[in-house]
Amino acid sequence: MSPRPFLSASALTLGLLAAVPALAQYNATGESSLRRNDALITLDYQKIRVPGDAPIDFMGFHLYHPVGERLHLGAGVYAPLVHGGYGGFMAFDLGAYLRQPISGPLFATAGLSAGGGGGGRSMAQSKVLSGTGGFVKGHLGLGWDFGRFAVGVNASRVKFRSSAIDGTQANLFVEIPYHYLTGPYASDGQPLSPADERRASAEVGENMLSVTLDNYRQSDPQGSFTGTLRLADLQYSHFFAPDTYWFGAIGVGYRGLPIYNQVLGGIGQRWRVAPRWTLYGQLGLGSGGYSPEQFDTGPGLLVYPKLSAEYALSRTLGVALSVGHMSAPKASSRNQTYGLALVHHLRPSRPGDEGSAHWQGFRVSLFHQTDFKLSYRDIDRPPLQMIGVQVDVPLDERWYVPVQAAVAYNAYLGYPGYGELLTGVGLQSRAGRHDHWQWFGQGMVGANVHGTAVKASGGVRYILDDRLSLSMNLGQLQARNSSGARFSAATVGLGLDYRFSMPTR
Repeated sequence: MSPRPFLSASALTLGLLAAVPALAQYNATGESSLRRNDALITLDYQKIRVPGDAPIDFMGFHLYHPVGERLHLGAGVYAPLVHGGYGGFMAFDLGAYLRQPISGPLFATAGLSAGGGGGGRSMAQSKVLSGTGGFVKGHLGLGWDFGRFAVGVNASRVKFRSSAIDGTQANLFVEIPYHYLTGPYASDGQPLSPADERRASAEVGENMLSVTLDNYRQSDPQGSFTGTLRLADLQYSHFFAPDTYWFGAIGVGYRGLPIYNQVLGGIGQRWRVAPRWTLYGQLGLGSGGYSPEQFDTGPGLLVYPKLSAEYALSRTLGVALSVGHMSAPKASSRNQTYGLALVHHLRPSRPGDEGSAHWQGFRVSLFHQTDFKLSYRDIDRPPLQMIGVQVDVPLDERWYVPVQAAVAYNAYLGYPGYGELLTGVGLQSRAGRHDHWQWFGQGMVGANVHGTAVKASGGVRYILDDRLSLSMNLGQLQARNSSGARFSAATVGLGLDYRFSMPTR
């Protein structure tokens, strides 16, 4: 079992919500009635003492949404970079953030969050470093607002339950305000009104979602794992210039080292070489790994340049082949990479385009899940308590594609870092604009810490309004490791769904 956490798909939630382009809301008059939303992106860095061992540093990324004049709620992910030897340590939290102006650009901050994760340089050491995997964080501080961004310093307290991580330290942070517009989820698949299409053309940038099956072939591996690492990678890219983009990506191992994890961000460039062929070059920086004794990424810092060639199947869908080199500059890991990707383009209308733009719906769910009646190697185990995220992409009124990931905040088999990553197909009952109840079922395949996993679940959703709904589901999860040992669990989940649409062609 991996001693680190599975990288929660909150990173996926953050990528989608933090960079959702301008959307529109259509009303009965045919006029555009845009709904503006505010968000706050925060980056923070802190170095934490570990008694009797090397310190660990955390780079954090959070997205917060206001729920009042001063109060924000949101989610975040943490990963180490250059201190200690804990590559692959990841943690995810949900929390509240208070921002209070004092005088002019000076403001005060306070926050409280809780979540799950962990890791260590070995399985045994992960117990000492991460305890059960559950943690809480609180902070107080001051910041200075420069308008387009703000900077400041906090005094933060981080406590992992039953862990060596328990201390107070300085926390440097940067805030970046973000504004976006939302459109009706119920309009999924429908054409935009002329007013909405004009506004989208003027304000919405191009975006890409890429799902890659990547392969890391190691060069002179120093860890105990010497095979090829196979992982699934999800990347969100936003073009801030006609052919230049920034991106955020998460990767999770599904074979070789199940639930290896990494998070990357960076910049890329596009070259159109033929009507159906496009080349991309990008450079990613981030953090990731397994336990360094098995896959040596040292403190976690990763550098990943990659080239890819995409063949367009349609205006919005393509397939791509990629080659690259992933390395850990502060450790020995060096990997030649090759992969196959499915690319979905979310393009706004532009002058001269043929046809009309339409709405593409998304549903992002934050949930709590309990894995109970859990058995491994035919021995009953204690339940797992998990937090996670699911992203649904509708295919039509009834069919959708779910992507689900979750991380435990209590120990499994005595170790922190249990996680699940799954995707598949879902079927739901039709729900009209005035309906409140919707039934659904979904079948998914993916991986947990043992290897290949399958999950079937079903439940009911209560629709509060066009943007929000509540959901409950029951399911059954089965998995097997490489030696054939069987894992099984029943699951029950409760979630809050955020529903929106974005214009594409």
